Parts: sequence; C-alpha cells; structure tokens
Amino acid sequence: MKLWVNGGLHDEKAARVSVLDHGLTVGDGIFETVRAERGETFALTLHLERLTRSARGLGLPDPDLDEVRRACAAVLEANPVELGRLRITYTGGLSPLGSERGDTGTSLVVAVGPTARRPDTTKAITVPWTRNERGALTGLKTTSYAENVVALARAKEAGASEALFGNTVGRLCEGTGSNVFVVLDGRLHTPPVSSGCLAGITRALAVEWTGAEETDLPLDVLETAEEIFLTSTLRDVQAVHTVDGRALSAEPGPVTVKAMRVFEERAAADRDPKLG
Repeated sequence: MKLWVNGGLHDEKAARVSVLDHGLTVGDGIFETVRAERGETFALTLHLERLTRSARGLGLPDPDLDEVRRACAAVLEANPVELGRLRITYTGGLSPLGSERGDTGTSLVVAVGPTARRPDTTKAITVPWTRNERGALTGLKTTSYAENVVALARAKEAGASEALFGNTVGRLCEGTGSNVFVVLDGRLHTPPVSSGCLAGITRALAVEWTGAEETDLPLDVLETAEEIFLTSTLRDVQAVHTVDGRALSAEPGPVTVKAMRVFEERAAADRDPKLG
C-alpha cells in the first residue's frame, strides 16, 4: 500500500508522522471517510466541505483542499481497489506534550483500504453512555474517537454491528459511526443535528432524497418504531432487524426498501452530489 503523508506518496512501511504529532498524543485532529469504487469517490466535495467545518471548529487552519484532492487521486491510482474506504486525516501536527498546539504546521495523511459491501440488515444495541449535545466537539468529526471504540466493542460483544447513543437529555442521537432513522406511522424521521449527532453526509443526502423529517425523538422510540435503519458512508442505507433484543422484520421494511432504492439510484446518477 502507498499512503499520502505530508506532501507525497510513501510506501506503507516508510510512511511516517512524528510520535509527537498532536493527533496521536491528544487526539487533536479531524478525519473523513470517503467511499471509493474502482478509483472513483462518492460525495467527495461534501466530505471536504465538512472537513473544513471540522477544522474551523477545532481551531485548525483550513486544509488545502486542492492538495487533499491531489492526495486522494494519487492514493486511489496507486492502490486499485474494487470497493474502498478512503481515509483523510488532518491533525494539529508536531506539538509539545500536553494540550497546547505547536506552531510547526499541520499533518495530512490519506490512505485507502479495501472493504466489503455491507449486508442489507444488521443488529444494533443501545449503550448506557450519552452523547453531549453541548460539548466543544459536538458536530465535529474528530479523531477523538475512544468513546466510539468502547461503545462499538460493547456492540460486538452482543453480536451487533452498531451501538446507538442517546444524548444527555434522553433523546435519540446517533450511532458510533452512523446516523439513525425511524419509521413512525409510515413516516420517516431522523434526529436533528441539535441532538448532538454528526451531520452525516449520507444522512443529509437521505433526508433530501427521501423527504425524511428531522424530529426530536426520545431514545425509547426504538421500542416502538415500525422500521429502523442506519446511514453512513459505507453502510449507505442499512436496515436494522434487531435492536436491544427487539425483533423487527428480518428483511428491510417497505419504507426502508424505498429509501435504499432511491439512495442507490441517486448516488449512481451523480457521484459528486450537492445539497439544496
């Protein structure tokens, strides 16, 4: 594998960032995961726009998006994959030990790895920990991901692929790496970003393309929803067949099936869609 590290391609074994990089020592960094099929990215512009928003929210300099695009193209050309997870990581760079950021500049790493198409349905659980809808990092896609690591490990122990969080006031929020949609009385709903969830790219496209409503929902809506599905870069739209032991339909329900079809058709028609 060849990776892009701070200005150029390097072999996997030779690719290096400092052990004192602030992204490593304190999680001072941001990232994006982009779907890539046969060398072609999906929704790259939307991902780069969010990368910039996250950088500004963290107080990092705006990333050079022209360089990021060059890095993505170079990595995909050097590492042909049928279906890939393209990872863009942008950090505070070499810094002193501790929370204070250094002044030597940021670090940019782009890598790609193969992945498999997800199954149409999956199992999820809720976890006892909460998302802080009022935190300094709320809505930013940062590398401070240990909370998600712990929650996803709990899900894996339960035979599930995703863990779902409520927020500090008991409202439905998001998964460790996904957004959640529910069907109530035949209508499609998803929590608003004010719940503390990440403004997912797939979520935003699904809302626009399906007409889903952004609705403040209690966490226990998962006990009564007619259908539940998850969205993310690599899940696209994925139905939930079981949540916390509650069995839903073994196959995607009718609203979910329609959302899956609409998303697949619209994504195939425009590989770099815009919102609004």
